[in-house]
Formats: sequence, structure tokens, C-alpha cells
Amino acid sequence: MSAADVMEAVSRAHREEWARVVASLTRRFGDLDIAEEAAAEAFATAVERWPADGVPPNPGAWLTTTANRKAIDKIRRESRRDDKHREAQLLHDDHLPEPLGAIDDERLRLIFTCCHPALAKETRRWRCAWSAA
Repeated sequence: MSAADVMEAVSRAHREEWARVVASLTRRFGDLDIAEEAAAEAFATAVERWPADGVPPNPGAWLTTTANRKAIDKIRRESRRDDKHREAQLLHDDHLPEPLGAIDDERLRLIFTCCHPALAKETRRWRCAWSAA
């Protein structure tokens, strides 16, 4: 199939199937914006894939399935984005107390040094028991 034939098939599918695809997605997801955006992405995918893969036997079904998957992907991305925004807001919230400064006491450093896994176990037990006293 030539490139011109494929573009004609895409144009015909757009004229005949656009409203049906958008209506189907709007009914399923309850959001006209998501439906239109997913349908547009499905047609863009058709323009990319149909020249290489060939026009499917039922272009309307192919477009509806592809648009449905695009809408689901968008909804999933949006839900993760909101969670990530909330996490970022918690990290940068001005209401959090300022972190404490460096510990001036060297005892904590000594405890970690004495209990380091590179030391023999017998030495670590003795020193860790000593440092905890």
C-alpha cells in the first residue's frame, strides 16, 4: 500500500470514526478533554504506524483501542504525578522545623567507629559493649 493510500485511509478514518471514538471514550472516562486528547494521540499513532504495519482491517476498532490505552496511560501518569507533587511539597514545606546542626559530641562517631563491620567480631562486641556503658 502506498503512502498516499495510507494517508487517504487515515483521512477517511478521521472523517468516519472521530466522533465515535471520542463519544466512546467520553462515556467510559467521563471526561471530554481526556477523550479528545487520547483520540488525537491515537490518530497520530496511526499516521506513524499504518505506513509500516498496513491499515488494519477495522480502523475504527484499532483507533478506539489505541485511544483507550492512551487515555488509561494518561490517567495513570496524572495520578502518579499528583502523588509526586504531594511528596515534593512535604519535602519543601516551610512549616517543617529546621534540621538540627552537627552533633558537637564525638561519642556518636566513636560508637560507629568501634562497631564498624570491618573490625573482628570479638573486638566489636567488647568495644560496643564498652561504648554503650
